[in-house]
Amino acid sequence: MIDSQSVKADAVVGSDSRGFDGGKLINGRKRHVVLDTLGLLLAVIVTAADVGDRAAAQVLLTQVTAAHHLLALVWADGGYTGSLVEYCLAALALVLAIVKRSDHVRGFVVLPKRWIVERYFAHQMRSRRLARDFERSIASAEAMVYWSMTMLMTRRVARPRPSRA
Repeated sequence: MIDSQSVKADAVVGSDSRGFDGGKLINGRKRHVVLDTLGLLLAVIVTAADVGDRAAAQVLLTQVTAAHHLLALVWADGGYTGSLVEYCLAALALVLAIVKRSDHVRGFVVLPKRWIVERYFAHQMRSRRLARDFERSIASAEAMVYWSMTMLMTRRVARPRPSRA
């Protein structure tokens, strides 16, 4: 699954790496992530918030397919439609499946597979350091996302399992 999250930037973030996301009205940075079906992080890139999802997805999916050769299908929301679907199929041999919301449904609806990404973002927001972008460099901001995910993964591994009787 691929998605992005816009976060506000602190005053220490330079103007060269921050932007304004007009859709969410946020001045800061945007985190683009690719997750597996368990909700574990495969890759992340941090850009200025004014970078479009499709442009960042081309770079991110190229990195992910180079590192994970068995990846064949990626789910995305409606923001990734257009020429990106054809690019993924032609250049990366990757199927980009768009999970769309039905036009007939009103209010909040849980979409198949999309809840995994939203759960991941909720876990990230529980990390105090990621609730806002405090990092001066983009590399440091990406490292903080990986560090937070490492803490989440170690908690899952260390969690006691109920005994099966």
